[in-house]
Amino acid sequence: MRADARRGPDDRDDRDDGRDETPNERADRNWDELLQELRVMQTGTQILTGFLLAVAFQPRFTDMDELQRDLYVVLVALAAIATILALAPVGMHRALFGTRQKPELVRIAARIVKVDLVVIGALTIGVTTLIVDFTVNRTAGLVALIAALVLVTGLWMALPGFLRRARARARADT
Repeated sequence: MRADARRGPDDRDDRDDGRDETPNERADRNWDELLQELRVMQTGTQILTGFLLAVAFQPRFTDMDELQRDLYVVLVALAAIATILALAPVGMHRALFGTRQKPELVRIAARIVKVDLVVIGALTIGVTTLIVDFTVNRTAGLVALIAALVLVTGLWMALPGFLRRARARARADT
Protein backbone atom coordinates (compact mmCIF):
# COMPACT_ATOMS: atom_id res chain seq x y z
CA MET A 1 0.00 0.00 0.00
CA ARG A 2 1.35 3.42 -0.90
CA ALA A 3 2.12 5.73 2.01
CA ASP A 4 -0.40 8.35 0.85
CA ALA A 5 -3.15 5.69 0.57
CA ARG A 6 -2.86 5.01 4.33
CA ARG A 7 -3.39 8.63 5.24
CA GLY A 8 -6.69 10.03 6.34
CA PRO A 9 -8.25 13.08 4.66
CA ASP A 10 -6.54 15.46 7.07
CA ASP A 11 -3.13 13.82 6.64
CA ARG A 12 -2.96 13.66 2.88
CA ASP A 13 -0.78 15.97 0.84
CA ASP A 14 -2.92 17.96 -1.57
CA ARG A 15 -0.55 17.78 -4.56
CA ASP A 16 -2.76 20.05 -6.67
CA ASP A 17 -2.61 23.01 -4.31
CA GLY A 18 -0.31 25.01 -6.61
CA ARG A 19 2.68 24.89 -4.30
CA ASP A 20 6.04 23.79 -5.60
CA GLU A 21 7.67 22.42 -2.47
CA THR A 22 9.60 19.36 -1.44
CA PRO A 23 8.21 17.00 1.22
CA ASN A 24 10.59 18.59 3.74
CA GLU A 25 9.48 22.10 2.80
CA ARG A 26 5.85 21.00 3.14
CA ALA A 27 6.61 19.48 6.56
CA ASP A 28 8.33 22.71 7.64
CA ARG A 29 5.36 24.80 6.48
CA ASN A 30 2.85 22.49 8.13
CA TRP A 31 4.90 22.51 11.35
CA ASP A 32 4.90 26.32 11.36
CA GLU A 33 1.12 26.34 10.88
CA LEU A 34 0.66 23.84 13.72
CA LEU A 35 2.80 26.01 16.00
CA GLN A 36 0.61 29.02 15.23
CA GLU A 37 -2.49 27.00 16.10
CA LEU A 38 -0.84 25.80 19.31
CA ARG A 39 -0.01 29.39 20.29
CA VAL A 40 -3.65 30.41 19.98
CA MET A 41 -4.85 27.30 21.81
CA GLN A 42 -2.32 27.75 24.60
CA THR A 43 -3.33 31.36 25.20
CA GLY A 44 -6.99 30.41 25.54
CA THR A 45 -6.12 27.48 27.78
CA GLN A 46 -3.93 29.66 29.99
CA ILE A 47 -6.75 32.18 30.45
CA LEU A 48 -9.26 29.46 31.35
CA THR A 49 -6.78 27.74 33.66
CA GLY A 50 -5.96 31.02 35.39
CA PHE A 51 -9.64 31.67 35.91
CA LEU A 52 -10.18 28.20 37.35
CA LEU A 53 -7.24 28.49 39.71
CA ALA A 54 -8.40 31.88 40.94
CA VAL A 55 -11.92 30.58 41.62
CA ALA A 56 -10.73 28.23 44.37
CA PHE A 57 -9.33 31.17 46.33
CA GLN A 58 -12.47 33.30 46.19
CA PRO A 59 -14.61 33.63 49.33
CA ARG A 60 -17.74 32.42 47.49
CA PHE A 61 -16.05 29.17 46.42
CA THR A 62 -17.56 27.47 49.47
CA ASP A 63 -21.02 28.54 48.26
CA MET A 64 -20.81 26.09 45.37
CA ASP A 65 -23.04 23.06 45.62
CA GLU A 66 -21.71 19.53 45.15
CA LEU A 67 -22.44 19.41 41.41
CA GLN A 68 -20.66 22.71 40.83
CA ARG A 69 -17.62 21.58 42.84
CA ASP A 70 -17.51 18.29 40.92
CA LEU A 71 -17.74 20.17 37.64
CA TYR A 72 -14.99 22.50 38.85
CA VAL A 73 -12.64 19.57 39.58
CA VAL A 74 -13.36 18.04 36.17
CA LEU A 75 -12.62 21.41 34.53
CA VAL A 76 -9.31 21.74 36.38
CA ALA A 77 -8.38 18.26 35.13
CA LEU A 78 -9.40 19.20 31.57
CA ALA A 79 -7.30 22.37 31.80
CA ALA A 80 -4.28 20.31 32.86
CA ILE A 81 -4.86 17.80 30.04
CA ALA A 82 -5.26 20.62 27.50
CA THR A 83 -1.99 22.18 28.64
CA ILE A 84 -0.14 18.85 28.47
CA LEU A 85 -1.52 18.12 25.00
CA ALA A 86 -0.60 21.58 23.73
CA LEU A 87 2.96 21.17 24.97
CA ALA A 88 3.37 17.59 23.70
CA PRO A 89 4.24 18.49 20.08
CA VAL A 90 6.88 20.94 21.27
CA GLY A 91 8.37 18.33 23.61
CA MET A 92 8.31 15.75 20.81
CA HIS A 93 10.02 18.21 18.47
CA ARG A 94 12.74 18.80 21.03
CA ALA A 95 13.21 15.05 21.57
CA LEU A 96 13.32 14.35 17.83
CA PHE A 97 15.30 17.43 16.82
CA GLY A 98 17.87 16.61 14.14
CA THR A 99 16.55 13.09 13.48
CA ARG A 100 14.95 14.00 10.15
CA GLN A 101 11.50 12.86 11.27
CA LYS A 102 9.58 16.08 10.77
CA PRO A 103 6.92 14.64 8.40
CA GLU A 104 6.08 11.98 11.01
CA LEU A 105 6.20 14.58 13.78
CA VAL A 106 3.78 16.81 11.86
CA ARG A 107 1.32 13.94 11.32
CA ILE A 108 1.36 12.95 15.00
CA ALA A 109 1.27 16.57 16.22
CA ALA A 110 -1.74 17.27 13.97
CA ARG A 111 -3.61 14.43 15.65
CA ILE A 112 -2.64 15.68 19.11
CA VAL A 113 -3.90 19.16 18.18
CA LYS A 114 -7.25 17.66 17.13
CA VAL A 115 -7.57 15.86 20.47
CA ASP A 116 -6.57 19.06 22.27
CA LEU A 117 -9.28 20.99 20.43
CA VAL A 118 -11.86 18.51 21.72
CA VAL A 119 -10.52 18.94 25.27
CA ILE A 120 -10.46 22.74 24.95
CA GLY A 121 -13.98 22.68 23.52
CA ALA A 122 -15.18 20.64 26.51
CA LEU A 123 -13.27 22.95 28.86
CA THR A 124 -14.79 26.07 27.32
CA ILE A 125 -18.30 24.63 27.40
CA GLY A 126 -17.80 23.50 30.99
CA VAL A 127 -16.44 26.82 32.22
CA THR A 128 -19.34 28.65 30.58
CA THR A 129 -21.79 26.23 32.17
CA LEU A 130 -20.20 26.56 35.61
CA ILE A 131 -20.20 30.35 35.54
CA VAL A 132 -23.83 30.62 34.40
CA ASP A 133 -24.98 27.88 36.76
CA PHE A 134 -23.28 29.53 39.73
CA THR A 135 -24.21 33.13 38.96
CA VAL A 136 -27.76 32.65 37.63
CA ASN A 137 -29.24 29.20 38.28
CA ARG A 138 -29.16 25.56 37.20
CA THR A 139 -31.67 26.02 34.36
CA ALA A 140 -29.68 28.90 32.89
CA GLY A 141 -26.54 26.78 33.27
CA LEU A 142 -28.14 23.98 31.27
CA VAL A 143 -29.22 26.46 28.58
CA ALA A 144 -25.63 27.77 28.46
CA LEU A 145 -24.34 24.20 28.20
CA ILE A 146 -26.60 23.39 25.26
CA ALA A 147 -25.93 26.71 23.51
CA ALA A 148 -22.16 26.39 23.90
CA LEU A 149 -22.26 22.76 22.75
CA VAL A 150 -24.24 23.69 19.65
CA LEU A 151 -21.92 26.61 18.90
CA VAL A 152 -18.70 24.62 19.31
CA THR A 153 -20.06 21.66 17.35
CA GLY A 154 -21.38 23.92 14.60
CA LEU A 155 -18.29 26.06 14.17
CA TRP A 156 -15.61 23.44 14.79
CA MET A 157 -17.18 20.40 13.14
CA ALA A 158 -20.26 21.08 11.04
CA LEU A 159 -18.98 24.18 9.23
CA PRO A 160 -15.62 22.64 8.20
CA GLY A 161 -17.47 19.49 7.08
CA PHE A 162 -19.83 21.61 5.00
CA LEU A 163 -16.89 23.47 3.43
CA ARG A 164 -15.09 20.18 2.61
CA ARG A 165 -18.23 18.80 0.94
CA ALA A 166 -18.78 22.04 -1.01
CA ARG A 167 -15.19 21.95 -2.25
CA ALA A 168 -15.54 18.29 -3.24
CA ARG A 169 -18.75 19.08 -5.15
CA ALA A 170 -17.06 22.00 -6.91
CA ARG A 171 -14.16 19.76 -7.94
CA ALA A 172 -16.53 17.08 -9.17
CA ASP A 173 -18.40 19.63 -11.28
CA THR A 174 -15.21 20.77 -13.06
